Amino acid sequence: MEAALSKPLGSYPARLEGHLEQPSRWLWLIKWLLVIPHYIVLAFLWLAFGLSALAAFVAMLFTGRYPRPLFDLNVGVIRWSWRVGFYAFAVNGTDRYPPFTLDDVADYPARIEIDYPERQRRGLPLIGWWLAGLPQYIVAGVFVGGGGALGWTASTQSWGGATWFGLIDALVFCAVLVLLVRGEYPRSIFDFVLGLNRWVLRVVAYAAVMTPEYPPFRVDAGEDEPGGTLTVSPPRPAASEPSPAPAEQRFVSWGPRRVAAVVLASLGGLIALVAITAAGTGIVLDQTQRDASGYLMTPARAYSTSTYALVSAGYRGGTSNEWFVARELLGTVRIRVAATRPVFVGIAPESDVQRYLGSVARAQGSQFDARSSDFLVRPGGPPSSPPAAERFWSASASGGGGTTLTWVPQAGNWRIVLMNADGTRAVNANVSVGARLPHLLTIAIAVLGGGILLLLLSGGGLYAAVRRHG
Repeated sequence: MEAALSKPLGSYPARLEGHLEQPSRWLWLIKWLLVIPHYIVLAFLWLAFGLSALAAFVAMLFTGRYPRPLFDLNVGVIRWSWRVGFYAFAVNGTDRYPPFTLDDVADYPARIEIDYPERQRRGLPLIGWWLAGLPQYIVAGVFVGGGGALGWTASTQSWGGATWFGLIDALVFCAVLVLLVRGEYPRSIFDFVLGLNRWVLRVVAYAAVMTPEYPPFRVDAGEDEPGGTLTVSPPRPAASEPSPAPAEQRFVSWGPRRVAAVVLASLGGLIALVAITAAGTGIVLDQTQRDASGYLMTPARAYSTSTYALVSAGYRGGTSNEWFVARELLGTVRIRVAATRPVFVGIAPESDVQRYLGSVARAQGSQFDARSSDFLVRPGGPPSSPPAAERFWSASASGGGGTTLTWVPQAGNWRIVLMNADGTRAVNANVSVGARLPHLLTIAIAVLGGGILLLLLSGGGLYAAVRRHG
């Protein structure tokens, strides 16, 4: 059963309120950590919100009605996000930890209500009506900025795009600095921030086709809506149902231990999801991307230099680095080179390469996947002899067309050298590097099992931490 909402005369169908509860001086410094569980859940909820809004838009094109279940879901996502934003970085107006629910919580200091539109426009005029909101979206984007992804206002931004601060971010940052120094949240900033968030809410509701009324171009500052506060009366219980508990008893106060348990469980779940994703990727690569010889190869990349040689970044065998990891993990390494003229590719100790090319003009890379433009050009002259005439190479190959070098990683400092076979300048070739990775499938299956186990443990811990006790 739904709560009855009394809508003040002349107010916008999307209404927001927030009541300042004097926050502590320092807690805002760690709220980014405390709200990680909410951000994880909201990431999925906002994905559902976008799909729901799209489905509702299509439905309204033909029927003119917003499906009520989709509407209730989207209102719940916005409510949840506003509580998190009010607690954290969209306002920082309270230290009461936000509850995990899509429902309205009457005794929480941050609330949102949106009236259900009984009838909306339909057909092609609906598209033009939505496009008319572009000026509003630009203004709301200025208010939110990229930093708004930290709070409920992420609805107007992508999760990984912009990184600039919006006006709301800047004002809240100023407010918390004053709070840290003086111990008081500036009331004028709070009222203005509430007005900006109220503007953004109206734009979000309009963009999600949740209301046909165009948002007004005004900042209604203050805790309450211009026409009055939100008033929600509880539904009358049936004769067989017990009376609901008072509002002050329905809100569950979270202590530090419970918050810490939720944070740790959520971090464990996040690590588990990363592990499962990495393991799945490893299994897919092992089973589908190996070549006929059993190697996993990188895509060919073009390299060119006007000097006499291309020299790779150094590889220190036996340690973790940009080129290879442990020998047991990589197995045999293979380098494929394709060029229009005969080329030479070799691997040798760094000291020997330096002695051979010390006075030679060359291009030297700083990392494995560097582009030709990132190589550092060393001045010098031509080599004293063609590369194949030297005897210090641990492994080498030369020829025209396609050339393949195979090497087993060893301890020591190593470099890969690519030159024309005759030692002349202007080296041009396409290079691909790979390895057998003989234990990839075993490691991936083990990581997958560990990730699933950690996910189950984290999910159980999260459920135990957030569930309501009788």
